[in-house]
Order: sequence, then C-alpha cells, then structure tokens
Amino acid sequence: MSKELEEGNRLTLDFAKIAKIAETCKDAIPVAVQNADTKEVILVAYTNEYAMRQSFEKRKLILWSTSRNVLWFKGETSGETFDLLEARVNCEQNSLLYIVRPCRGGICHTKNRQGQPRNCYYRRIDMDSLELTNLDP
Repeated sequence: MSKELEEGNRLTLDFAKIAKIAETCKDAIPVAVQNADTKEVILVAYTNEYAMRQSFEKRKLILWSTSRNVLWFKGETSGETFDLLEARVNCEQNSLLYIVRPCRGGICHTKNRQGQPRNCYYRRIDMDSLELTNLDP
C-alpha cells in the first residue's frame, strides 16, 4: 500500500473491494469492530465461519484476511491485541459487530507522529472538496 493512500489528503476509495473479495473468498462477511470503552468504530474487516469460531473460542479479535486468504489474529505481529467482549449480528445475518477492548494501543497498522498505532478512521472527509484531514497526525 502506498504512503499516499494511507497518509495523503486525496480521497481514493476502493469501490471494487467487495467484487475482489467475491473472486477469491466466497464465504466472508463484514465485521464492524467497536471499542467497548469509547464506542468508536475502529475497524471494518471480514470474517468467515472459521475465523468467527476461533474468535469466539479464544475471546480475541480474530478475522479473515481477504487479501492473503489466511486467518488474521489481530495484533499477532504488532502486539496490538484485542479482547472480544461481545458479538452481534445484523437483521439480515450478513454482517457482524464485534465489541472489543484493546489490550494496548490502537488498531491500525499506521502510526501517528508519536509512533502510536491509530484507530483506522483517523481522517475526516471534507464533503465539499473531498480533501482529507488527518485527525491523529
């Protein structure tokens, strides 16, 4: 991923993401991840049945990486792990909400100037210009 995509001021949405997932991973659904303490949505990711069952069993945030097609134990590399406190399903049973508590730090692989991990929604969109403003530089 380019630095411009993750740190830039230009809005470059991947509207083809769902189509890409459908080509390689036919059994994944979206998961919104919410911080139990702040109520902030900190990530939208994907799970399949295997990842969901692993997450429920271990009570940890475990997802399915649609780009690598592997089980994704969130924080395994960075140390930024999350306890799974609650799981909810939407009315059509095609997406989940995981309510988590960070064991330390944020959730995003990007870091702010202090070297701390952010939450994934760290840029605000100006709805007129479509410019992005970094809220956690």
